[in-house]
Parts: sequence; structure tokens; C-alpha cells
Amino acid sequence: MSEKSRNERAQGLRDRLNNELQRMSLDMCVKCTICETACPVSAVNPLFSGPKFVGPQGERFRDDEPVDHSVDYCSSCGTCSVVCPQGVNVAELNSLARAVMKAEDGVPVRDRMITQTTLMGKAMTPIAPIANAVLDNKLARYAMEKVVGVHRDAPMPTARTQSLHSWLKKRPKPTKQPTRGALVYFHGCAGGYFEVEAAKKAIEVLEFIGYEVLVPEQGCCGLAEQSNGLFEQASASVRKLVKQLRTAGTDLTIISTAGSCTGMLKHEAHQILGIHDEELLDVGTRIREISEFLMELYEADELPTDFQPIEMRMPYHAPCQLKSQGIGTPAADLMRLIPGLEVLDSGATCCGIAGTYGLKKEKYETAQAVGKPLFDMVKENTDGLAACDTETCRWQIEKSSGVKTIHPIVLVHQAYGLGQATA
Repeated sequence: MSEKSRNERAQGLRDRLNNELQRMSLDMCVKCTICETACPVSAVNPLFSGPKFVGPQGERFRDDEPVDHSVDYCSSCGTCSVVCPQGVNVAELNSLARAVMKAEDGVPVRDRMITQTTLMGKAMTPIAPIANAVLDNKLARYAMEKVVGVHRDAPMPTARTQSLHSWLKKRPKPTKQPTRGALVYFHGCAGGYFEVEAAKKAIEVLEFIGYEVLVPEQGCCGLAEQSNGLFEQASASVRKLVKQLRTAGTDLTIISTAGSCTGMLKHEAHQILGIHDEELLDVGTRIREISEFLMELYEADELPTDFQPIEMRMPYHAPCQLKSQGIGTPAADLMRLIPGLEVLDSGATCCGIAGTYGLKKEKYETAQAVGKPLFDMVKENTDGLAACDTETCRWQIEKSSGVKTIHPIVLVHQAYGLGQATA
């Protein structure tokens, strides 16, 4: 990219950062420092001065000056915006500031590569045993750290020999006829290629309780690109996904097992990328995280609750991206409907991974320090499993605690007598 193009892109982002609505948001900051005390990164890394200092306070003094590079230590967990009593868009301001910085300075090749989850899934699935062997090889991981910049101990997805859509094409048609109408299922990149068993179980649960499940072809939501400052690519990705999801129908509820991606469609693409398309608004208002949807059915007395007992203690971690959606912790409420299942909330703010943040060699130690209280809690309270709603958080918890970590829908699947909690 030419220097002129880079400067134009940076100026466009800076104009968004300086627009009237963003200025109004930052001027609501009263310097109470609640976001500072809640920030999981500033608590463990003194190089990050905290969301207030690099966000609303820093922005007041920038006046077209370069963005302070310490903003790149922000993990985009969104905790600051969630806890702010004044409604300041702290995380959103910081995401825009980071995008300005990267537009001015350039985006590392590593940061471009690790955002291509769908491409990685397509490439790894046909050679899954080889891909997994390479990612488990210490020498290969050491080389990856030196050459690419992905930490040798960072969690990696496990490649599967069959994608979700390959399974859908080959599986027998459901024997149970739908009694409730149709739903659209959004599985996310990980559900399509890496968390295939959890995605299968979600579909089987929805079919079991009476729905026809439509699964259109779908790509990436662009969240990883957004988090790495690649706003143009992220905007293209989310717009393409919105179009794909709408092909299955524009009046159907969309159910997702990809918690972070759900947040992207509900609010982040609008608030951070600045996309105001009617199509995005339509999808954002129709999409539900699967536990959120099942609890809505329960509250309407429409969810079958003849669950089989599961005698087990289950540490549960509610991810940051889920908290930012303002829906409470429906997965914990749902799991507590299962007889014998003792659900223990982690009480932790963040696991540290923040999508791609904890993969980077310069961020890995910070990510591990952020997640340590969670990892310790899981190890101390598990009977062999833990639960979490989002994929990269599950990979982080499992790698750092040594405890197998599953999507809550896997337990619901087992409690309905549809199978064992093995994925």
C-alpha cells in the first residue's frame, strides 16, 4: 500500500474517531476509574496504563497527534464499556484508536494471517492428522514463534477430518418431523471446521425440541480482523456473512453457538466498524445465542425439561463477549436445569485469550497472567470438565488448566439422552 493510501485510510478512521457522537461519549467520562479497576490487562501489565488513560482521557489530548502505542495492549475484552456507569464507549474508542495507529504504521503480516480462520479451516480439514501433528510438534511451534510471531505455547485449534457442512450433506434426514417451524443456524468459523461436534449437537438439540434447522453456507463475521485493526476487511466479511444468513429467510430466528460472533452481529459491527446497513440491523435483531434462546423458551414454558441427571461439578466461565451483549448468563441458568449438575461460576473477568490477542508472542504472558485466576479455579473445582460459550476461550482454558472445556449445549445434548459429553 502506498504511503498516500495509508494516510487516507488513517485519516478516514481518525475522522470517525473524532466525530460528534464519539466526542459526546468520551466527554461523559467523569474519571471515576471504575474501568481502570475492572480492566484485566492493566492489573497484570504495567505497560498498559488502562482503558481510561488510553481511551477517553487520551483522546481529549490527541488533537490529530499520533495515537499512543500503549493502546495496543488493550485486549478488546470490552469490560470497560460494560462497567462504565456513565455509558462511555471506552472499548469502542480504544478499538478505533488502535485502527488509526495500525493504519498509520501498517499491520504486521502475522496479524493478517491469524484472522483468516475460515481459510485455515478449509486448508487444515483435508490434512487434519498432519496439521495436528505439526501444531503439536515443539520444533515446529518454536519455528512458528520465531518466523510468524505466534507464541509456541499458545492454544491452537484441533483440525477435524470432516467439516460441519460435509456432515450435513452426508447425514441421514432427521426422522422426527418438525413441529415448531424453522430456525437458521449460525455456527461461526470454528463451528464449521474445528468445533464440529459441538455444532452437530446444537443442531440435534434444536431438532429434538421440534425445529427444522436451516444451515446456509456462511463465512467469517470479521471479528478477528476488526480486533487487529483491519476495518475494511472486517466490514467486507461481516456484510458477506449477513447476506449469507439472510438467504435462508428474512423472518426466521437465527440461533448461534458462536458467542463472540453473535456479539459482532448484534452490536460491534455497528458500534465499532460504523456499519449502519438495514440488513445488518435485521440480522442483529433476529440472532440469539443458543442458551439465550433456550432460556427464552423455558421462561415461556415451551422448553422440554425432562432432563436426565448428570452428577458432576461444572466450573463455568462467562466470556467477555457474552457479557457485553447484556443478556446475563443464560448458559449457567440453562445448565442448572439439569438434575445433579452443580454449576460453579468462575467469577473471573477474562480468560486472557481475547480472540487472537493471547496467540501473539508479545502478548502471551499478559494473556496467561489475566487468565490465571480462572485456570486455578477450574483446576480446583472440576470433576473432569469445564464449560464456556466461546471457542477461543475454551481452547485457552483447556490448554492452560489441563481440563477439557466444552460448550454448554453439549451437556444439554447429553441430558436429553442424545449422547455423552465428549466434545
